[in-house]
Amino acid sequence: MKARTFALFIAPSVVLMILFIALPLASVLVQSFYNTRQVFEVVQVENCTPGFLTSVCTTEERSRPKLDAAGRPVLETTFVGLDTYRLLLQPEAVAQALSAGGGGLPALFNLDFYRALRFTLTFTLLTGPFVIGIGLAVALAVNGIVRSLRGPVIFIMLLPFIITPVIGALSIRWLFIGDGILTVALEWLLGRDLSLFAEGWTLEILMMLYRVWHVAPFAFVVFYAGLQTVDQDTLESAIVDGASRFERLRYVVVPHLMPLIVFVTLINLMDSYRVFEEVIGFSSQAHRISLQYLTYSYLTPDETGNRAISRASASSMLTMIGIVFILIPLLVRTWRDHRVTR
Repeated sequence: MKARTFALFIAPSVVLMILFIALPLASVLVQSFYNTRQVFEVVQVENCTPGFLTSVCTTEERSRPKLDAAGRPVLETTFVGLDTYRLLLQPEAVAQALSAGGGGLPALFNLDFYRALRFTLTFTLLTGPFVIGIGLAVALAVNGIVRSLRGPVIFIMLLPFIITPVIGALSIRWLFIGDGILTVALEWLLGRDLSLFAEGWTLEILMMLYRVWHVAPFAFVVFYAGLQTVDQDTLESAIVDGASRFERLRYVVVPHLMPLIVFVTLINLMDSYRVFEEVIGFSSQAHRISLQYLTYSYLTPDETGNRAISRASASSMLTMIGIVFILIPLLVRTWRDHRVTR
């Protein structure tokens, strides 16, 4: 393909990526170095008690947002540099928590950013292997059943992935919260009262189970499609040579599916690191929050109507940096495999 033809072919994608990815990221990076807030002014307000002759008037000072000629709040933007990141990461509080008698990791995880980071990393790293393992196991099982049953089974397996994430999280929450059907069933089996939403660790397990239930069908579809391209002659040769089912899986099927496994792992890591729907759907803010939810909370207006846009921008940039660090090993492996195939 000629260079001109290739450039024209990828130009629309490059333009859209610049407009909707590169420029917004640059804007967020710039906003993280500036602090924007409303300007307030102090005014004197006179209050009078009811009455004509006995009315008593007092004057008090109140603070209110300053408005411009058009009636809009006046905003003040100041350059703060890395102060926003310092305020978010709280290095002094971290040093104090990790010092002797400072409380250690429990005290560290009481800080909002590190509490969100701990849950995000745990959620991402624990759900990934289950998504890959269950997706591959179901794909192998469906590939081995009779052809007439594959269509209905595939349709049923795809239902969790089709459901909107927030709706699915709310549905699972209703099954377990209070006197939900599954909570009542567990109480009957265990012979004791349960309150799964009263403890952070039980709530975290429920959110992980939901994520695996919701995303495993995606891995299943990808692996099932990959199984259709496995070389049957190689499998038959392995059977003739006396290879067991496990050996055929390990030395023939898994190496063939390895590019797909890396692809599903990349997608799952990026999506899990941005976990947000589970926190909203399970209402876990009191026990567990994620980095994405922390950014959302900074963008929520406070009592005065201000949004912590600078801290939200810094949180977004740190979240993106975390995703890059997690993906580096897989990207390096993909690049090496690409160079070998060339």
